[in-house]
Amino acid sequence: MPNIKSAKKRVKITETKTMRNKIEKTILKTAIKKYEVALATGDKVAAEDAFKAMCKKIDRAAAHGIISKNKAARKTSRMAIKLNQLGA
Repeated sequence: MPNIKSAKKRVKITETKTMRNKIEKTILKTAIKKYEVALATGDKVAAEDAFKAMCKKIDRAAAHGIISKNKAARKTSRMAIKLNQLGA
């Protein structure tokens, strides 16, 4: 347990940021799952809407540093390929 005032403050800040990151990751995972469910049903319109929402969440997570930019690009690309295969 920290004794110095600034160290105590850093512990609080770390806890706050950790919670914020957990929330952001949960939102991201939920968006991805909704997209995968839309793909599984075979409904192209619903899948496209879910894809747009998912891309927005992925980009936001990358901008906030929750995931790396390369991981965001890779996920978006792979999900786009799945969407295109649905239409073919």
